[in-house]
Formats: sequence, structure tokens, C-alpha cells
Amino acid sequence: MSEDKNKKDVEVFETNTDKKVNDTSAIDNKEEKDQIVEESSENRVIENKDRIVLDKKTRKNICNRHQFLQGTWNFERMQNGGWAYSMIPAIKTLYKDKDSQVKALKRHLEFYNTHPYVSAPVLGVTLAMEEERANGTPIDDAAINGVKVGMMGPLAGVGDPVFWFTIRPILGALGASLALGGSILGPIIFFVFWNLIRYIFLWKTQEFGYKAGKEISKDLSGGLLGRVTLMASIIGMFVIGALVQRWVNIDFTVPITRVTQDSDLYIDWANLPAGAEGIREALKAYTTYGPSSLDPVKVTTLQDNIDLLIPGLVPLLLTLGISKLLKKDVSPITIILALFAIGIIARVFHIM
Repeated sequence: MSEDKNKKDVEVFETNTDKKVNDTSAIDNKEEKDQIVEESSENRVIENKDRIVLDKKTRKNICNRHQFLQGTWNFERMQNGGWAYSMIPAIKTLYKDKDSQVKALKRHLEFYNTHPYVSAPVLGVTLAMEEERANGTPIDDAAINGVKVGMMGPLAGVGDPVFWFTIRPILGALGASLALGGSILGPIIFFVFWNLIRYIFLWKTQEFGYKAGKEISKDLSGGLLGRVTLMASIIGMFVIGALVQRWVNIDFTVPITRVTQDSDLYIDWANLPAGAEGIREALKAYTTYGPSSLDPVKVTTLQDNIDLLIPGLVPLLLTLGISKLLKKDVSPITIILALFAIGIIARVFHIM
């Protein structure tokens, strides 16, 4: 009995000793873990202290400056001066040495043009990307400019119908109706509400773009920024291609053939009935036979033949030619003056 009791006492003693040892090791591990957590939190604090951030006051200043986006509009690079003016507070905050500031300012003096109000989200994304770049993220000039160019085209198509064709006419009609009734509130309501909506939209969308831009810049390793840049660039190229067809207008008026039409293929202005009946017959003939029905002689011009071959070929070739000249560092002002001269000479000699 005594031997069994002694064995039990020894086992209890060893068990208690093991528990104490385990408790001590647990305490040691906890202290090490606490020390590691404390060191990592200190490192994070140090990293946050070293990180350059655009605070809300600076972003407000940028938003206020951005209202003058079109203050230095020019035919060479359009809104680039107003854009660079908006970016100055961010550049001064993010880059402390003069060389970096100069490079950043030159980076934002490239061509830029979009609706002045929907430019705010583009500005927000650009601010976030510049902030990440200043903090060491490998974002190059091409990525920043690619996102700008890719966003400005599609957003320009949103701004015109929303602001110029919806909000402004509604507020104008409201203000005009009050003004016609003799109320001084008419112009006041228009100017106050228009500028209030405009400024709130500028600030909110700039902040939205700023937050979205920070998310884009976080996932550089996953290629998110590269994919966004690629998609934005593709969209930008589509928009530019559509604008070439819409805005570039070249018409070679050199006559190639002259054909006298049959009497039933053109409008006989001298024998049209008087009044509404004559107008109806003229409109019917024009609808049926098109512009050629206005004259008894059908003239086929050089432009007609080119359009039969490939519509829009000449504007496309002109755009590609100018792009090549720009790549060879030919001054845009020189190109503009040359286009004016060619257009005037071609008009004088009835070529265009």
C-alpha cells in the first residue's frame, strides 16, 4: 500500500511539474508574440509616418483649381494648362525636390480634353496614382497618361447629354419662367442651383476617382493597373477613330463627269404647281432621288468616287499623316498653319 501511494505521489509531482513548465513556456511564447506584434505595429506606424498622403485640404484646393480647367484652352493641347494648374498642389506635396516637381509638371502638360465637369473622376484617379508613385510604387509616365487618355474620351460623351442637354435646360426653363413672371428669383435660382450641382458633382466624383485609383494601384503585382490601362487605351482608340469620322470633313469638289438627267429624275422648278402642292411634289422628288434631283445635270465629283471606294478614306489618311508628323517632333502650330494654307489654296482653285 505504501509503495503504491509513493508511486502516485511521484506521478502527481511529475504531472504538476510538467504543467508548471508548460505554463512557463506558454508565458514565454505569449511574451514573444506580444513583442513581435508590438514591433510590427511600430513598423507600420513608422511606415505610415514616412508615407506621403494628399490630405483633404489639399484635395479641396485641387478641386477648386479644377474649376478653371478651360482657363488656358488652346488648339495645340487644349485643356492641358488648366489640368497642370489643378495638379500643382499635389505635385508640391508629393515631390519635395525641384527636379521631380518639374518632371511631374511636364508629365501633366500633355494633350488633355474632355467635358470640364466629368474630368473630376479622371483627376481623382490621377491623384491616387501620383500618390502611390511618390511612395515608391512602380508606376511610369505611360501608365498615368494612358489612364487619363483612356478615361477622358468615354466620359466626355457622358458629360454633354447630362449637363448641357438635361440639367442646364431644366434649370434654365425654371429660372426663365420665374423671370417672365417678374420674379428676381429666376436668375438667382438658375445660377445658385447650377453652380451648387456643378461643384458638388466635381468634389464627389473627384473623391470617388481618388478612392478607385488607390485600389487600382494596390494590385500592381496582379496586373490590375496594366489591364485597366490597356482597356482604357483601347476605348480611347475607339473614341478617337469615331471622332475622326465625325469631325474631319474633306470634300474634293473637282468634277469628274456631268450627265444630263431624264426629266422625271429632277425637280422642274419652273413648272411646279403654286402653293402647298408644289412644295409637296418637290419634297417627294427629293426624298425619292436625293440631292441629285435639285439640278437637271448630275455632277459626279472626285469625292463621290472616293466615297464609293472607301467612305472616310481621306480623313483617315490625313489623321495618320498628321500623327506621323507629330511623332517626328513637327510642331503642332506648324501643322495647323499648313492645314489652313492648304485649305485656302484648295478652295481658291476649286479643288475642295
